[in-house]
Formats: sequence, C-alpha cells, structure tokens
Amino acid sequence: MRGTNFQIATVYLTSKLKQTAVAVLGVTFGISMYIFMNSFMTGVNNVQTDLAFSTLAHIRVYNDGPADNTNLIKKVYPKGTLAHIRDAKVIQYTEGIKHSGEILSFLREQPVVVAITPQVNVNVFFRNGANKVNGTLSGVDVENENRVFKSASYMLQGNWNELKYRSDGLFLGIELAKTLSLNVDDNVSVLTPDGVSRNYKVIGIFQTGILNVDKTKAFVSIGASRQLLAKNADYVTDIQVNITDFRQAEEVARRIAPVIPYKTESWQTSNQQLEAGSRLRDIIAVAVSMTILLVAGFGIYNIMNMTINEKIREIAILKAMGFAGRDIRAIFLTLAMVIGLVGGVIGIALGYAVSNGVAHIPFRIATLKFLPMAYRWQDYLLAFTFGLVTTFIAGFLPSRKASKIDPVEIIRG
Repeated sequence: MRGTNFQIATVYLTSKLKQTAVAVLGVTFGISMYIFMNSFMTGVNNVQTDLAFSTLAHIRVYNDGPADNTNLIKKVYPKGTLAHIRDAKVIQYTEGIKHSGEILSFLREQPVVVAITPQVNVNVFFRNGANKVNGTLSGVDVENENRVFKSASYMLQGNWNELKYRSDGLFLGIELAKTLSLNVDDNVSVLTPDGVSRNYKVIGIFQTGILNVDKTKAFVSIGASRQLLAKNADYVTDIQVNITDFRQAEEVARRIAPVIPYKTESWQTSNQQLEAGSRLRDIIAVAVSMTILLVAGFGIYNIMNMTINEKIREIAILKAMGFAGRDIRAIFLTLAMVIGLVGGVIGIALGYAVSNGVAHIPFRIATLKFLPMAYRWQDYLLAFTFGLVTTFIAGFLPSRKASKIDPVEIIRG
C-alpha cells in the first residue's frame, strides 16, 4: 500500500506542474531569504564587533582614581557632628598601576584568557609648527597589542613591528596626521601635562575606522612612553585582556575582580549601547526570517488546501475502493514533504548564491571593501529543518481534513 500511496502522490505532483512549481518556489524563497537575512545580519554584527574591539578589549584593568575625600569627618563621626576644617590639604594620589608584573602573571594563569597587553596611556599635545592638537599617546607592547587588537591590520603606511625597534618612532591616526599636516618620516613634538616635551619621527599611519580614535590617538613603544613619563619598567596605566568568548567578559571580570587591587571592568559595563545594539539586530534578523518562513508556509497550506478541494471526488473514490484515512493522510503528507525537500535543496543553493553575490557588492566605508556576509552551517541547517517542519504542518492539516471525507456524501452530491 505504501508503494501505491507514493505513486498516487507522484501523479498529483506531476498532473499540475505549475501548481507544484508555485509551492516549491514558496519553500525556496522562504529558505533562501532566511539564509540571506541571517548571513547578512551575522556579517553586520561581526563587523560591528570587530570595529568595536579594534580599540576595546574584553576586560580592562586600570586605576579607577582616588575616592571622594571632600569630607573625611562624615566617614569617622556620626551624622550631625559639627566640624570646622581649615586649610584642607589634598593627599598625593598614586596614578597608574605599579608592580604590574604580578597582575599580568595572575591573568596569564587564567584558562579563559587568550591575550593580554599592558599599556601606558597619557593625554598629550601633538605639535607640528603652529598646529597643536590634544590627543592620547599610547605606549604599547608591540606583539601583545597586535594579539589583542589586531593592530597590524589597520596600518595604512609603515610596518607595525617596526615600532618595537624604534624608541623615537610614532604611529599616527590618519585623521590626526591630516590635522597636523604630517606624513611618514616627518617629525612631531609631543608635550605632556607636566611640561615634558620630546620629538618623535612618524614611521607609520593607521586607520581603525573609528573617527574618535583616528583623529586623537598615536602609538609609541611602551618603553618610550615610560621614558617620557620617567616611570620604572613595571609601570602601566591599563591592562587589556581578551578571553575565549567575549560574551562571558562580565562573568570573568566579576570572578577575578576580588583578587586584583584595581578596577576590573568588562566591555559590557563600559559599552552597554554596543551590547544592546547587537542584541536588537539579532532579534530583528530572527523576526524577519521567521516571518518569511511563516508566509511561505501559509502559501503552501493554501496550495495544499486547493489541491484537496479540487481532488475531493477522487479522494472519495479512493476511500470507496478501500483506502483508509491514514492512506489519504500519507498521500498528501508525501506530496507536502516532496515539495519541502525539493524546495529546501534549491533554497539552500539559492540562499548561498544570493549571499555570495551580495558579498561582492562594493561598500567602501571605514575598513570595509564589500558588504559584510557570514556563512554559518547552522543557518543552512536551521533553514532546511524549519522549511521541512513548515511544509509538514502545511500538508498535515489539509490531509487530516481529506482523511475524514465521507465518500458516500461526496459521490451522491
């Protein structure tokens, strides 16, 4: 009987090829658009994440600054105590992180940590002739900085590793270089807030795609920045940490914070708008994709319903010949599943083709050259599975209706 049911389903599929093709195209369109939308939104999220983490580590360790000591009396005496303070003095505040070696060793022992880089950041004035710009000079460990931020990939001119061998060398952001009218091999003067001035040679220009960084930041070797500030070899202002999964940064930061005597901050805490934007884009992508598949499912349901209505007399004859209700259900479920399988395979191929085509559309903004696209096997598997489930449901409901037809009433009527 199974062979007979399949033969009847095949006849129904081939008897009206246009109707079958429309049903297959409904599945194909739904699956291909689902794949394209998810690939595109994932690509956009990946680019957004890469741009954000070009200057932002998963976890940052830094000296948070002095506590509020404007009224120490309140911390010692109960509320309501009268006190008169005259000629108050500000106690010297220790800046930066001293004895950073112990903290770096502790962080390297954590299994989730994949890269660490120390930094010495200082607000300075960059001067070239009459041009004077306020910005940030960042002293970096060249190799570790590249592991955390992939800094070498943002170089427009010069070699990132050259900074390691040039104590007088400096990399400028492209917008900062334009503002100061500087090119590679030009000299620039750097002035610290304490009045210390030093000349550096521009040996490279970088572009991160983040305007605020490109117009205010410069890099030197960490040794050169310590010399500029007259600090010892263990002094840093920031420790930037990357872990295996950036989404777990908040949990990891909370776990290691009690051990480190400085502020430990995850990227989620310092950039909540970035996390919110990523989640909203994911929700939008899922909502649009599911809507496309559901619309395709309703289309298949309507086609299956019309097919049953057109063949209601044939169904009655089949039941009069001895076909049971389960046989009628099997015929139309087979019809639906064949449509789902064929539409699913074509939809996967079309989804990949559309995604690949869009990925070659020029889009020259920041560091991008083409529209971003991600290819994840999970999207293809989920689209195919959801397409089969949708067609099964779209075929099951009409087939159940067909299985309950009373052949006597149909033939009489």
